[in-house]
Amino acid sequence: MLNPETISASNQAAGDGHLRDLDALAARLQRQGLDWERSAALLQAFEVAVPSWALGTGGTRFGRFPGGGEPRDIYEKLDDIAVIHALTRATPRVSLHIPWDEPDDPGALRAHAAGLDLGFDAVNSNTFQDQPGQALSYKFGSFCHTDPAVRAQAVAHHLHVIDVGRSLGSESITVWLADGSSYPGQLHLRHSFERTLDCLRQVYAALPPTWRLYTEHKPYEPAFYATVVADWGTSLLLARGLGERAACLVDLGHHLPNTNIELVVARLIGAGRLGGFHFNDARYGDDDLNAGSVKPYQLFLIMNELVDALLAGVPGFTPSYMIDQSHNLTDPIEALLVTVDNLQCAYAKALLVDRAALAEHQQANDVIMAERTLREAFDTDVRPLVAAVRARQGGALDPVAAFRRSGYRAAVTQARAGREYVPPQSL
Repeated sequence: MLNPETISASNQAAGDGHLRDLDALAARLQRQGLDWERSAALLQAFEVAVPSWALGTGGTRFGRFPGGGEPRDIYEKLDDIAVIHALTRATPRVSLHIPWDEPDDPGALRAHAAGLDLGFDAVNSNTFQDQPGQALSYKFGSFCHTDPAVRAQAVAHHLHVIDVGRSLGSESITVWLADGSSYPGQLHLRHSFERTLDCLRQVYAALPPTWRLYTEHKPYEPAFYATVVADWGTSLLLARGLGERAACLVDLGHHLPNTNIELVVARLIGAGRLGGFHFNDARYGDDDLNAGSVKPYQLFLIMNELVDALLAGVPGFTPSYMIDQSHNLTDPIEALLVTVDNLQCAYAKALLVDRAALAEHQQANDVIMAERTLREAFDTDVRPLVAAVRARQGGALDPVAAFRRSGYRAAVTQARAGREYVPPQSL
């Protein structure tokens, strides 16, 4: 575990400079008539889940470059996530993938998590690859498959995932399907969708009363001609075909180039079906880079829609946030710390948007001033505010610096020697 004194020492080292920066930011916000404390309170409530598969070096289809101290099982992954939470105070939940990180004893794993001040977020199914000992193959799809036996096997897997999640205290399941076709004529496009919806209805019917089901879209890969759930519109059709507890999950990497993702977010909010996010960033496709590393302004504009809905009190607006990224060149813990910080900064900037002024400019069709109002918030250096909110909760002013100061990576590299991390097959 991370020694709390490490965080305190790191904060003291940055103390004087941080306080000067914070005073300057507070004075600027006061001149603008913005409520610093309200923004701080809302930022403090922002939380994002960490996926169990992001703690080791994932690699690519071309190779993997393992680092020292990679977690060898789900218990050690939780230990690493607890370090991230201790430094950021914003990652109190773990999103588990079944069967990659299926626990032998869910009760013991839940107790271990509770001892680390962690809980469990959505559980994630997997019918996009065949598992050892699996009776039937998903080579040609799972829920959309022409063989009813394959579809029944896929449904049974999802029911098992729900059972595991119930034991862990989760209250939602995320369904991402690789189903689709790579050649024209391979699948009957209407019937494949109908089969998928029928299978999802069976899964939805098995949900515990408090649970939600999230459908996740992706335009391509591995299906390169026609993916069954290719876009937010298809995801919305599925959610509406299931029931009120079904919603759409938006992965920031699952869009074609130049897609206006903030518009997608706004549409799903308006439809009452925005279930949540998988945060990452991408240059070309589903690259799973650190969130905000390539398109920080886009991330801010997405956060702007989320904050606008939050402040407006949109009915049923309770999105679930999770990170979904892979690391091959960077220390996984450091990469996740950077992503959490980028998310907090983007959210803080969205909280500083002068919404009254923006609404006035929009109503007057004043294009220049409306855009300038957003840019004013985006261009604000909110790092002192974000750091102060973390420190208030016992976190680090500079999480990466505190992590490096702690020596945690060197310690676990020594402690975890002798058995290698086995990455998921698809990464």
